[in-house]
Amino acid sequence: MEKKTIKGKAIYNPLGKAGEYAKWACNFYVGCSNGCEYCYLKKGIGAAVLGGDKPTLKKQFKDEAHALKIFEKELIANLPELQEHGLFFTFTSDPFLPETCHLTMCAIKECHNNAVPVKVLTKSGNGLFEYIKQWYDIGAINSHKIAFGFTLTGHDELEPNASTNAERIEAMRNLHDAGFKTFASIEPIIDFESSKDMIAGYTAGHCDLYKIGLESGKKYNKKELMEFIDWTINASSASRLFSKFYFKDSLLKQAGINREDLPANCVDRDYNIFN
Repeated sequence: MEKKTIKGKAIYNPLGKAGEYAKWACNFYVGCSNGCEYCYLKKGIGAAVLGGDKPTLKKQFKDEAHALKIFEKELIANLPELQEHGLFFTFTSDPFLPETCHLTMCAIKECHNNAVPVKVLTKSGNGLFEYIKQWYDIGAINSHKIAFGFTLTGHDELEPNASTNAERIEAMRNLHDAGFKTFASIEPIIDFESSKDMIAGYTAGHCDLYKIGLESGKKYNKKELMEFIDWTINASSASRLFSKFYFKDSLLKQAGINREDLPANCVDRDYNIFN
């Protein structure tokens, strides 16, 4: 019997393309100050609600304390599922902006205290490792149950208010060396050479999982896209990185490739980075 979809005030089951990233997610804020030119939240009918240039606490929360109280209640209500699948932060903002990072870390600590694995995706990098150390005795925590992800396009000019890609990569290396799981969102692919650099040139050996996707609404050259997929798979095998790759559905569709035809280092949406 299919499980009922949960839509709480903070915790919910993402649908559609977001469902490729996580079975469970948490959104406290809407809006983001990174200013990314390609941001999907600036497009379509949801842009007026979700695409603001400043993070704002969602209207259903009175303040951060109220948001955390609601989060704790929803966390406990769905604990077995969350312990199995983990919780993702966040689809409607960046969890490590100056306005959002405190509530994010409070929620992560609640997850950690309840044995819920956490995945966090950010464009923050400058000072992030030092900030995490303020919250945790890194040597004493179950760090392999927290995965830090970084969007890496290789194009700082398209992300004017975010940390540079180099700063994000440095944060990834420090966190990975400290025992945390790490993943890279190679999405959107701006150009194939930049994406190759992000994978093989700068993050090799420090990234456990690559999630690779296209720019929303953009059509790519099919031959170049297929060559990029082949390069990615072969580069991983040749370098013995043992990293995993998830190619999003829309990418495989444009390339005309069936997921079941991909090799073993290419995973599906149910892949658990914590196993």
